[in-house]
Amino acid sequence: MTPTPQTGLDGPPQNLTGKILIAMPGMADPRFERSVVLVCAHSDEGAMGLVLNRPLPEIGFDELLDQLGIEAADDARRIEVRFGGPVEPGRGFVLHRVAAHGEDPEGRLRIGQALAMTTTRDILMELAQGQGPDPAVLALGYAGWGPGQLEGEMLANGWLTGEGADELIFDASHDDKWQRALRIQGIDPSLLSGEAGHA
Repeated sequence: MTPTPQTGLDGPPQNLTGKILIAMPGMADPRFERSVVLVCAHSDEGAMGLVLNRPLPEIGFDELLDQLGIEAADDARRIEVRFGGPVEPGRGFVLHRVAAHGEDPEGRLRIGQALAMTTTRDILMELAQGQGPDPAVLALGYAGWGPGQLEGEMLANGWLTGEGADELIFDASHDDKWQRALRIQGIDPSLLSGEAGHA
């Protein structure tokens, strides 16, 4: 039997790491309404992702460093702070570019050839000193799914999967990011229905 392309429920699940999830109009969870999520890890044990289009303007990078007791230099890299998801909202994840080849230190998860997520305090200290990776963004919290949960939500028409993460991750223009994510897939947002696929 051939696996279903997106969910793979008839066979080994397709690995969605590095893909984006675009919330469909019928998304049941209001926390993810019109959200675009980067899948950072996906396996038969579940999935983890970071929301790409929810800035947190009330929390500045300087304020965050201050809360962590990290002193910012005058030339500190002041990166954007975003809502990464509802799970562990006090935990920070830095999305950043990396060299296509090389060792990944502890605390860094490679998402694609040239993209990674780092969770250590060291990267924040580097950014506070005007160093560290460029570009980079900081997400607070993450989106998490248990075994088979994401696949179930996709079957229920909650998410559309797609490409184009590179064009969306570091872009600070969030108001139309959901629409742009759909257009990258060749979909006109005005034609989407939350009832698509239901008899």
